[in-house]
Amino acid sequence: MNTRAMALTLVMLAGTACAPAFAAAACDDPEHRAFDFWLGDWVVTKPDGKQVGVNHITAEYDGCVLHERYEAASGYRGESLNIYDAGRKVWHQTWVDNAGLLLRLEGGLREGSMVLEGQTTGADGQVTLHRITWTPRANGSVRQLWQSTDKDGVWQVVFDGRYEKRP
Repeated sequence: MNTRAMALTLVMLAGTACAPAFAAAACDDPEHRAFDFWLGDWVVTKPDGKQVGVNHITAEYDGCVLHERYEAASGYRGESLNIYDAGRKVWHQTWVDNAGLLLRLEGGLREGSMVLEGQTTGADGQVTLHRITWTPRANGSVRQLWQSTDKDGVWQVVFDGRYEKRP
């Protein structure tokens, strides 16, 4: 057997040996399903009903990751990866967009809403705190409220959106 074939065989055997460890880490516990209310294809509107974008949220990697893809009518686009970190017992989101924003948030369920918080640091060194709250509604819609602090540390509403399932 040549060296290349032997290496390929070893890689395949190593993958097989690790498979049971991955199977045991299935993400079907209730904590992993806490954000499933956000899954789907959505039309996103402001409180006045004006459409501002569309959002597509899928479960990937055997249901362990929620992948969000957002697109606004203005051309703004972004996406996030969301996962429950069982070791730390916390939900984590990493958001990136075409405006150069990297936003890392963490948190979990609070009174039926998913609440994730984090901070960004501007080029000028200014630290801004962020809190995003997703609240499922009885009619199947979801409200997303994004708040952040201004230069004086006062919380302001950045975005207040309603998610309605696409027809």
